[in-house]
Amino acid sequence: MAEAGLEGFSVPTADGAAVHVMATGTGPSVVFIHGSGSPGLFWLPVLQELESVRALAVDRPGFGLSDPVAPAATSKETAVGWIDRLLDALELPSAILVGHSMGGLWSLRFALARPERVTGLAMLGAPSLPGTQAPLPFRLMGTPGVGSLISRQSETSKSVRKFAQMMGEGETLGAHPAMVDLLVAVGNDPVAGRALHEEVRALISPVALATRSGFRRRARITEADLHGVEVPTLLVGGDHDPVGGADVARRVQSLIPHAELKVFDGGHAPWLGQPHQVASVLVDWVQRVDGDRTD
Repeated sequence: MAEAGLEGFSVPTADGAAVHVMATGTGPSVVFIHGSGSPGLFWLPVLQELESVRALAVDRPGFGLSDPVAPAATSKETAVGWIDRLLDALELPSAILVGHSMGGLWSLRFALARPERVTGLAMLGAPSLPGTQAPLPFRLMGTPGVGSLISRQSETSKSVRKFAQMMGEGETLGAHPAMVDLLVAVGNDPVAGRALHEEVRALISPVALATRSGFRRRARITEADLHGVEVPTLLVGGDHDPVGGADVARRVQSLIPHAELKVFDGGHAPWLGQPHQVASVLVDWVQRVDGDRTD
């Protein structure tokens, strides 16, 4: 991590659980929250391209080097409480949140519940929003019986690459062999495996294969929820993201009062293929949001 310019450390939160953080740069504080099945280090390609921001990439509960939490990190209340305690531990009254996939859903839930603590919200491939759909791998993981069989299989470089292909990032992930090794390690970590299983079970319908979106009704974000987002919002999408491509992203943008949209040629993690371009969009937006706040 030192070679990548990252400083790693852990902060104790009010509930006694430790959260691992990787920090780099100086400037306005931007908290990066990763998705399911990956740790904070999955942001590395874009973190290396950032300038003029203080990037804080955290490991969510049970992933990477962060402690799991009890009850399991599956509910809206758990997500909101965890980010609340994280910002307290980092001594940040408020921050800009950048969330990928499940991390984007967590960040959105927090922005809806605690808008006074969110300076800006950026989401990349957040699930369970209007028009989004659960990709086939997650539908299978959420199916009783099938999901248990999948969870018992060992992760390999081949299986990681196959999963990435189904998420629209087969070639781009292959260009980052260290990321492949990272995801293999996470996939074979029993603590991370339990965290992933709990998240999938909470988000994905047990009859996902027979439903349109695949998400549980109680986990879905509604149009009314999006109308209620009060903070400046940036949507960064991949045009062939199986969770929701450009058309879905434009629909979500139209529902959020102060939303901007940038669509890249990519899948579920567009910074893998275009790290410099995604970083440039994020930095420009962060500087404008921070400038508006301090004016």
